[in-house]
Amino acid sequence: MRKLLIIGIGAGDPDHLTVQAIKALNRADVVFLPDKGEEKAALRHLREEICARFIEKPYRTVTIETPQRAAAGSDYRGVVVDWHARIAALYARRFTEDLAEGQCGALLVWGDPALYDSTLRIVERVRAGGLAIDWEVIPGISSVQALAARHKIALNRIGEPVLITTGRKLAGGFPAGQDSVVVMLDGEQTFARIPAEDLEIYWGAYLGTAEEILIAGRLADVAGEIEAARSQARERHGWIMDIYLLRRRPAATEA
Repeated sequence: MRKLLIIGIGAGDPDHLTVQAIKALNRADVVFLPDKGEEKAALRHLREEICARFIEKPYRTVTIETPQRAAAGSDYRGVVVDWHARIAALYARRFTEDLAEGQCGALLVWGDPALYDSTLRIVERVRAGGLAIDWEVIPGISSVQALAARHKIALNRIGEPVLITTGRKLAGGFPAGQDSVVVMLDGEQTFARIPAEDLEIYWGAYLGTAEEILIAGRLADVAGEIEAARSQARERHGWIMDIYLLRRRPAATEA
């Protein structure tokens, strides 16, 4: 049977790889590299750098050209399901043609495969489509962890929960009853469109890379600075990956 390793590689720094991830890479005969076009070539190059740095045995790389997701419109879930189906068809073809019976393949996933990443769902589709393949998941350092580490903060206040959500959900307003909210996948800079008086923000882009940007402060004071920095960085690089923590300002300093 074919074997597939789904390996979390961290938020951008090759040093984020765990010992478990490095050992998994060295089990792979074939590394499958998703390709999202020239605009995001840096993401592919980092995966190639990780392979060259950590794999100590002969291996092959196979590029999988990833299709663009259609504009979501009102049917967001339907668009995503269709997109996953198209990617799964490409993966199934590549796994069938480029991974022989008894061989081990690897997919390198940004951050952690379990957190706001579709690879696990897509591989489930491949298996449901009839391709016999065993698989294993190796966790990685997520951008959530990297954000907290780079800002030197704890994600939660004492005894309080943390909500992890998306910009699409935040557009409805800061969640009632929540103290700390981590926001991912926000291409619309939603933080700038919600009431800001009692919130502080810890924002980061390109975490773990040489292009890393960090900004923190009262949301009302720094929202414009973040918008400008984000716009300039996206224009310069052609893409951006960012994340932020929103937190209600405390009434009094914690002990």
